[in-house]
Order: sequence, then structure tokens, then C-alpha cells
Amino acid sequence: MRIDILTIFPEMFEGPFDHSIIKRAKQKNIVEINIHNIRNFATNKHKNVDDYPFGGDAGMVMMIEPIALCIEKLKSEREYDEVIYLSPDGILLDQNIANNCSLYNNIIVLCGHYKGIDERIREHFITKEISIGDYVLSGGELAAAVFCDSIIRLIPGVLNDETSALSDSFQDNLLSPPVYTRPADFRGWKVPEVLLSGNEKLIKQWQMDKSLERTKGRRPGLLNENTVL
Repeated sequence: MRIDILTIFPEMFEGPFDHSIIKRAKQKNIVEINIHNIRNFATNKHKNVDDYPFGGDAGMVMMIEPIALCIEKLKSEREYDEVIYLSPDGILLDQNIANNCSLYNNIIVLCGHYKGIDERIREHFITKEISIGDYVLSGGELAAAVFCDSIIRLIPGVLNDETSALSDSFQDNLLSPPVYTRPADFRGWKVPEVLLSGNEKLIKQWQMDKSLERTKGRRPGLLNENTVL
């Protein structure tokens, strides 16, 4: 997978993509992440990428020209599955969307800032808008890092144990069951006996029961008529 991220603050991605799972994915050449500074495509003397909004509202708006030129350059070099804009009014990112997006080959991810981007970019270039939650951030960079992490870990070969992602929370509209590791007894706090039994059938049933119990108690809205209770 190739991911091209468009931003006016490329330094914000130096940490999230240089450690842990994403770093390994890059080292294995499973994913290629390219950060593009939108300011490099500004054509005015001072390399401005924002201006006052028409209509007189407060705040600044990211200008159409630098973003359009950057997207057009990238699209002239290869085909893209999606041009994604991280926006509070996009579709809410969930596990199903992450699963689908992990199947793409090439995507562009645009990070907004200030009051947002010129609407004409959304009308003529953006093919999908995604939100990571019903709240507002200072810019799209942190949202882009969250989105990229959610899809990269699902690409075959990224995780050492590919079955691990299949048991993540939300994969079946259920929260994950409790997990434990050694020691089995710490200060008298003991691991459930069933997990030490070696009986795979009983363990799977216990995990399903706990997933249902946790989901009903903490996120009942995830359950639907197809959920086996």
C-alpha cells in the first residue's frame, strides 16, 4: 500500500510513523508513506496556504490552489483508490471502514487546518470523507495518524500473528474479552481457571460470553439483531 499524506505540518508525522507496527510495516516494504508539504505548492511570494473566508467569518481557510496542484501532481503519476479528507462531518471511522480501506493500493490523505479547506476541493477532488469522532481537533494530522494506524495493522504481513487482528474489539461488533498473562496468581488475584485448562472449546466459549457481557455493559449500541446472545 502507498499512502500520500498532504499537510502543512509534516513534522507532526515524525513520531507516529517511526515506531512500533508502522515502522516494521515500512521496513518490510509492505507500506510506503509519503508526506507532502502543501506549502511547497503555493505559488505566491510568501508561500501562503490560507486566506480570509469570503463572507467575513472569523478564522482562516486553506486555499484551493496549493492543494489542487499537489493532488493533481500525484494523480498524474499513478492511479488512486481514494482521495480522503479527514473532517468532523465525514463518515465515522469504525472497524468495518478500516477493514475496507486496508484493501486499497494507493490513497491520498488530506489534512485540513484552520477553519477547513476551500469547499471546491471537497467538490472536485475528495472521494471520501472520514471523521475519527464527534469532536474538533486543531488539524487533521492527528486524525490522519489514527486512520493510517487503523488500516496498516490490518494489511497481511504487518502483524507477526495475523490472526491477532481478527480478535480485536469491534471486528464482530463486540468488545474484546479480558486478557491475562503470567503470573497466574499475583497477590491472590488469580487468572480464571478456564484459561489455564487447555480446553480450547471451553476457552472460546468463555471468551465469547465475556465479549457479550462486556459489550452489553459498556457499549450496548454495538449489538444488533444478528448478535447471538
